[in-house]
Amino acid sequence: MYQHDVLVVGAGLAGMRAALAAKQAGADVAVISKVTPVRSHSNAAQGGINAALTDRGDDWKEHAYETVKGSDYLGDQDAIEVLAQEAGRAVIELEHMGVIFSRGPDGRLGTRHFGGQKRARTFFVADITGQAMLHVLFEQLLKAGVRLYEEWFVTSLVKENGECRGAVALEIASGKLQLITAKAVILATGGCGRIYEPSTNGLIVTGDGMALAYDAGAPLMDMEMVQYHPTTLKANGILITEAARGEGAYLLNGKGERFMEKYAPTMKELASRDVVSRAETTEINEGRGVNGCVLLDLRHLGRQVIETKLSYINEVALDYLGLSLAEQPIPVRPGMHYMMGGIKTDVHGATFVPGLYAAGETACVSVHGGNRLGANSLLDTIVFGRRSGEASAAYAAERDAPTVPESVVADEERRIKALLDRSSNGDNVAKIRLEMGGVMNENVSVFRREEGMKKALDTVKRLRERYDRVPVQNKGKVFNTSLIFGLELGYMLQVAEAICASALSRKESRGAHSRVDLPERDDVNFLKHTLAYPTNDGPRIDWLPVTITQWQPQKRVY
Repeated sequence: MYQHDVLVVGAGLAGMRAALAAKQAGADVAVISKVTPVRSHSNAAQGGINAALTDRGDDWKEHAYETVKGSDYLGDQDAIEVLAQEAGRAVIELEHMGVIFSRGPDGRLGTRHFGGQKRARTFFVADITGQAMLHVLFEQLLKAGVRLYEEWFVTSLVKENGECRGAVALEIASGKLQLITAKAVILATGGCGRIYEPSTNGLIVTGDGMALAYDAGAPLMDMEMVQYHPTTLKANGILITEAARGEGAYLLNGKGERFMEKYAPTMKELASRDVVSRAETTEINEGRGVNGCVLLDLRHLGRQVIETKLSYINEVALDYLGLSLAEQPIPVRPGMHYMMGGIKTDVHGATFVPGLYAAGETACVSVHGGNRLGANSLLDTIVFGRRSGEASAAYAAERDAPTVPESVVADEERRIKALLDRSSNGDNVAKIRLEMGGVMNENVSVFRREEGMKKALDTVKRLRERYDRVPVQNKGKVFNTSLIFGLELGYMLQVAEAICASALSRKESRGAHSRVDLPERDDVNFLKHTLAYPTNDGPRIDWLPVTITQWQPQKRVY
């Protein structure tokens, strides 16, 4: 048995920032990650991090308002105010830690435009911002002496008298299950993007934390709000950063028309992501696309801008399409990218389960509501990662050491043995995962209909029944990745069911939840959050009012 004050599950930006804050608050902290920390999916964030710095005449209230508007008024405004007010401090802290942000000609930190915002307030490191931040925070974690359980996989949370008191985890190298007790647990496991196929998300993004919290009794909020990024590659879902449009790239249809002028005459390509994704999908559906895509044109930006500020996506275009962004437009289309929904938390990261906290994409504070503004996600990880770390350390300081019995490990051993003991039946994890991804991408995507969402829910339920019989082909213990994939699939199917049930319950169009059969926003009946709770008959949906402080809902135009 291992014991700590605070156990952080996940080693991306939210998890590292939480662990660092808890350690600085005096707690004995450990981080557990199923991959090497710098392989966490935060690595893939490209465009930047938002903050309204006053030295350039910006105002946090403007950032907050545009975030509220971007959320289609589903974001909780008290949380959004915290996000915007603390953004400047977060960016300066990162710069002092060693993040080498790109600078302007005047030597000050440089900014670029991002969607849904009139000012350029996105700070960046070329188009590898997440990677740069992740490596610096990992250095800080090592410097602080935080204990790391690297390549360990959490299979369940442990509760004692209604409080979360640790986790049971599989040491992947040995196949041994271990109990790690803690006075508080922070889930920072990222999103659940691989429920969809294709997705911009890495293969490790499987909704682990969401499912663990859901099983432990913490509700999942606004799970119907799934963001499709406007610019991804058709064949594989690879992300082409919004920074390209922030630097001035155009979107063109098959006729060579800059079509966003029709859908968002003021903001054009820099309207909010849900607006741009719907516009692209409409152009494609109405026959003005190019082989199921539209074109992203950067040629007018010039080779120097492309090769200095957008070098990574230029490499992607060369590697996967054989095209230089300076010479030819590239085909893109909307692709599943991000979860606005997640584990319901307050502004300190606390869930409905005492002792259990969450931060980052796995959590729903809610600062993103129905649609996240680009570059607010990295800000979310840093602001609420720090807050959850501080709050969990304070909580742990008032608690006695857990007295969880070792027998909880035996229970998990029996569950995993039963999974390994299943004999071959012609089915496999990959087949179920692909079927799930296809039906979700087809029916719970940019545009939705009642019958399509019902089809997705019914399919996911049938896949869960098949999952209960699916075998794990590798019966070994050492680095049994087949077992990990099997456990991850169980998590994904649970979360997929919550997404479908939540989407069916919201009978309006708001943000990323755009229903063809109910195209209008309904503030009278649905200016509220969905809360999904698990039952034997599937998710039970409850509702929670949206917190409004100073911005009343208005018609959302760009």
